[in-house]
Amino acid sequence: MEKRSEKRKEKNKLSPVTATKVTTLAQLCASDLETYQALSHMFLDPRKIDVSTKQAADKAKKSEKEKDLISAKMWYEVAGGLAIYEADVKKVVEYYGGAERVSGKKYLILKNPEKAVSKAQEYYKQSLQS
Repeated sequence: MEKRSEKRKEKNKLSPVTATKVTTLAQLCASDLETYQALSHMFLDPRKIDVSTKQAADKAKKSEKEKDLISAKMWYEVAGGLAIYEADVKKVVEYYGGAERVSGKKYLILKNPEKAVSKAQEYYKQSLQS
């Protein structure tokens, strides 16, 4: 037992402090932690998602009707994430509102969706240049 704690102390002494890389999104939201946190469900590259916003929303509504609230929450989040990419604030509110309703979880993006979508669009313009 004693040797193990000595090894751990040695390991901690030898571990170099590493700097963390600041992401583009973090840089864009540097002065606004709340918006950065609100975008935690944002897709960094939504072009890789194989369903449309409408398909995800339809699956969410169907799951909700069938009382499959976990699937409904997931599909509402997918639809909301795609709506962020499409810059459709009304749909962002609708879909994250649906996720909030079925899960009871609060979504920060609903506090100021216009600002969050605007920051997301800045991110997409910088990061997803084709």
